[in-house]
Amino acid sequence: MTAMAPKNVDWNRFVDTLSGVEVIRDRPQVEKLSKDYYYFSPILQTQLADKTADLVVRPKSEAEVLAVAKACVAERIPLTVRGAGTGNYGQCIPLAGGVILDLSRLNAVKWVKPGMACVEAGAKLAAIDKVTQPQGWEIRMYPSTYRTATIGGFIGGGSGGIGSIMYGQLRDRGNLNAVRVVTLEDEPRVLELRGDDVQQVNHAYGTNGIITELEIPLGPVYPWAEVIVTFDNFMTAARFGQALGDTDGLIKKLISVHAAPIPSYFAGLKAYLPEGCHAALLMVAEPSMELFQELVKEFGGTVTYHKPAEETGKKTLLAEFTWNHTTLHARNVDPSLTYLQTLFPYDPELKLVQHMHEHFGDEVMMHLEFFRVGGAVIPAALQLVRFSTPERLQAIIDYHEANGALIANPHTYLLEDGGMKTINPVQVDFKAQVDPYGLLNPGKMRGWLERMAG
Repeated sequence: MTAMAPKNVDWNRFVDTLSGVEVIRDRPQVEKLSKDYYYFSPILQTQLADKTADLVVRPKSEAEVLAVAKACVAERIPLTVRGAGTGNYGQCIPLAGGVILDLSRLNAVKWVKPGMACVEAGAKLAAIDKVTQPQGWEIRMYPSTYRTATIGGFIGGGSGGIGSIMYGQLRDRGNLNAVRVVTLEDEPRVLELRGDDVQQVNHAYGTNGIITELEIPLGPVYPWAEVIVTFDNFMTAARFGQALGDTDGLIKKLISVHAAPIPSYFAGLKAYLPEGCHAALLMVAEPSMELFQELVKEFGGTVTYHKPAEETGKKTLLAEFTWNHTTLHARNVDPSLTYLQTLFPYDPELKLVQHMHEHFGDEVMMHLEFFRVGGAVIPAALQLVRFSTPERLQAIIDYHEANGALIANPHTYLLEDGGMKTINPVQVDFKAQVDPYGLLNPGKMRGWLERMAG
């Protein structure tokens, strides 16, 4: 059962109850704030194109969030939380109308301590780093939308990113210390979840609590150089990426490997990417550069671009050509392209990667992002797919999974189906406690839908 916005809501009266909270009712703006990058998927394009909220509220304090929560519960109005809308799976698109809760004004960095920061949910990741980096600390990992994404949205809808080669994924113990959460009960409360309890709302698409504040661990600041290394052979590039990941003495933040013709889609890097090349886009700590060059030589690569750390704040940010930005750049050239998200099993020889690369060829172009899973370096793939039909896309997914590669399906808005393919009873139970009417981002949590149907 999906909560639906009551048809007889008196929206003028509803707004009056919010006493001073910013409300947006301009239809073009409401429609814009009801969307994310769901259109990367031709499947989601058709399912979500007509979904919009009735209005948007933009609180500037936790007290105002509580007021919005109380008003929505009183009228049984669905509420969908939004950060910057940089997700790709319809996480913040309201399936049942109602209210969009835009947390972009809740953006303070409240304090910074060695290795730790307390931030409000709407703080942008780059803005957090501007405060913490002068003190010697920085965000451990971030998506390619670093300059625009918010920390609350990243925790609610992300899984890892640039930095995951060092620190693993957001779900790993130690990558999120505490959160404050507003409930949608008859009398909304503020709960503080600490330690492993944070997993109740971590990567839950805002379906079971409104995150207003977070305590996040930080990593030490390194002088990061940006580097492009090109190769004549994709598997050589991939094995170089694996070797760099496995070389613990070389400090790195990004290992992103792209099969031809993907580098040809990067217009801003054209000068450094010879036609037909396979490329590794990297962030490496300056103290590691000398011995990094030895690894490049060992694999026969060519360094075509090296921006020293003191220049990395100027213009080109290699990270913005990696992870899901790769798909964005490719679609700017060819809008018919879509993508997959694939987790390969641990195999330093990359046999399954090679099989998929050779089996699908140009139909499924290989794009690897290396990160740590349980201490082991593993490639995740965000392959570019030449879309033909939904049936063919499903056949590609089925083939990967039949051969032992997990697909985190980016063509569904259901929380569980787009991730680990299992219902998390802890998150469902928490929703039952804090959102008994099922008003938070309804229709996205399969575990809740099944509980209500049963």
